[in-house]
Amino acid sequence: MRLKTVRYSTATALVATLVLTVSGHAFAQSPGLPPVETQGDISFVSGGIGHDEAEALRHDESQWPLSMGFFGPTADYLADVHVRIADSKGNEVMHADSRGPYMLVKLPPGSYTVYARYRTDEQHRAVNVAGNGHERVSFRFNVQ
Repeated sequence: MRLKTVRYSTATALVATLVLTVSGHAFAQSPGLPPVETQGDISFVSGGIGHDEAEALRHDESQWPLSMGFFGPTADYLADVHVRIADSKGNEVMHADSRGPYMLVKLPPGSYTVYARYRTDEQHRAVNVAGNGHERVSFRFNVQ
């Protein structure tokens, strides 16, 4: 009987730890942050439409290895920018359309090329993600 009680106590402790870990992770994000999306091993979040969402993204940007901003010719905020990230060998590791002027991406350390296209204007930037560093890139498009 005592062995059964110990097993149940251990199982209960494990479940409680998992619940607290998952809950803690969810609460670590700023209020107003859009949902995190994943593609393979890459996590990203995109948005910034509205004051609260933009503030949440700017607040959390230092916790993400790569942050990007998308702007028009007169510093207008842009959404619907097609983003593609390739590793140093040219393999695509992520592609998504931005849901606002900001995109935060968790990438493993390494060298990447970020391609961003808004309407007919396509640009690219080389980025180097360090182990615990933060890389920030901006794209300013010449089309409205």
